[in-house]
Amino acid sequence: MNYSGKVVWITGASSGIGAALARDAASRGADIVLSGRDETRLDEVAADCGETLILPFDVRDDAALADATAKAIAWKGGVDVAFANAGVSQRSRALKTDMQVYRDIIDIDLTSQIAFSQGLIGHMVERGSGSLAFISSIAGKVGVPMRTAYSAVKFGLAGYGDALRAELSQTGVKVHVIYPGSVATDVARNALVADGSKRGRSDKVIDEGIPATDAAKAMLDGMATGEREIIVAQGMEAGMGEMRRTPEALLDQVAAMVAAGYMERMEEGE
Repeated sequence: MNYSGKVVWITGASSGIGAALARDAASRGADIVLSGRDETRLDEVAADCGETLILPFDVRDDAALADATAKAIAWKGGVDVAFANAGVSQRSRALKTDMQVYRDIIDIDLTSQIAFSQGLIGHMVERGSGSLAFISSIAGKVGVPMRTAYSAVKFGLAGYGDALRAELSQTGVKVHVIYPGSVATDVARNALVADGSKRGRSDKVIDEGIPATDAAKAMLDGMATGEREIIVAQGMEAGMGEMRRTPEALLDQVAAMVAAGYMERMEEGE
């Protein structure tokens, strides 16, 4: 895939991986749609990205999402690449964590990312082209202590992406699931603790993680060469991800089920 002239929409674009994706995609000639809650920080990212459209909104606001989707599509006649990247992490023991923390993380990291995708798949299928990228995590392949909610949603997002890929495999729309390991961002500082407040401090593993610019490059490069599952990790995390990597042959097998009319048979009650 050549990004030149493509419209790339990124949620969670005000910092971290989202901001790095925006800057890298812009350097490859893409036109960028930036979304997040902090319009001031989106403006700062936009300053590095050439021609951009800024659409600030809270991903949990269905009406705002629908309005943003219409504007993103109308801007240049369509959305070519969409990154479901918005999210929040967790640092708390399950034994001590308020149930509301689970509900909030599920809403932000899973339900809202599915809603973002659902608003675009009809548009992309009608055009017969497009790429959807879901930012999961190594914690979406291996359950990680202190992240029970986060692992649950990242496993869930990967499952949605894999199932959606199979359904869309005959339409020209591509689906990529991306599994970052530790990337040097504010993810740990912004993580929710047991009572739902922000942690307010980072940790050494994250601080010494892959630079966000390097992670973004690996993601965009992997998508450009057609990788359906992209692991962006180093050291032990890379090994953990590889051990749980979904075999390419299995992805082909599931897509072949769709090509053979599996969904139609299911709909007819067979």
